[in-house]
Amino acid sequence: MASHLYVTTTATLPDGCRLSAQGVSAGYGGAAIVQDVSLDVPDGALTVLVGPNGCGKSTLLKAMARVLPVSAGRVLLDGAPVHETPTRDVARRLAMLPQGPVAPEGLRVRELVAQGRFPHQSLLRQWSREDARAVEAAMAAADVAQFADRPVSDLSGGQRQRCWIAMVLAQETDVILLDEPTTFLDLKVQIDLMGLLRRIAHDEGRTLVVVLHELNVAAAFADLLVMMKGGRIVAEGPVGLAFTAEALSDVFGLEASILTDPESGRPVCVPRVARGFALAAQ
Repeated sequence: MASHLYVTTTATLPDGCRLSAQGVSAGYGGAAIVQDVSLDVPDGALTVLVGPNGCGKSTLLKAMARVLPVSAGRVLLDGAPVHETPTRDVARRLAMLPQGPVAPEGLRVRELVAQGRFPHQSLLRQWSREDARAVEAAMAAADVAQFADRPVSDLSGGQRQRCWIAMVLAQETDVILLDEPTTFLDLKVQIDLMGLLRRIAHDEGRTLVVVLHELNVAAAFADLLVMMKGGRIVAEGPVGLAFTAEALSDVFGLEASILTDPESGRPVCVPRVARGFALAAQ
């Protein structure tokens, strides 16, 4: 992994890797945003990508989801190049929730969640009892069943985001990619949503890759933490090893102390402030 400046062991993570990027470069309009990135995503775990704006987190996620082509390298899903696999076949194994999805006006929650079943349908296989079961199960798992007949636009931001997650759950894929699912949500809602995603990974054995901005939220929930800067991965590993003051300084230019939460044992980032400001705040 020549693109990594800091690489920490992943020995404590689950075995297996259905999704991996191998020397991937990708971007827009001929400009490479992601450069020579390799990443093995552990099965049945929650992988979180963090980094400053424009570092390539979302670009990498889109390339891994086959939404964006690669200019070099390849992405493997179950051992096969994802960009050479038919779209419907990929959609039956991998689901992606983009950043800031918008539902059509008047669309009800059950109708939105039902869209997750499209990859499983064809001219010969229309809506079935299995589809209905998957939709009901997904709404229950995301705790939105009580909103099933309400328009998505009538719900709060956190409730809407849970509806979108229900949609990707209804797709019934083992691999789920989510691009900044907690953006613009209150902290309590972020925590509840990340708790849901972690349960999906740990209790159901699904593989999740999530792009986040909030460092302490990432540290609280990630199994594998991946830090990106300038289109490359510069730190990778279990959160207790990868979430270091050195990495935060290099990746974000943030001078911070790393403390340990006495209850969870997880690291917590405390930014250092100028002495004059600290005295004035007392």
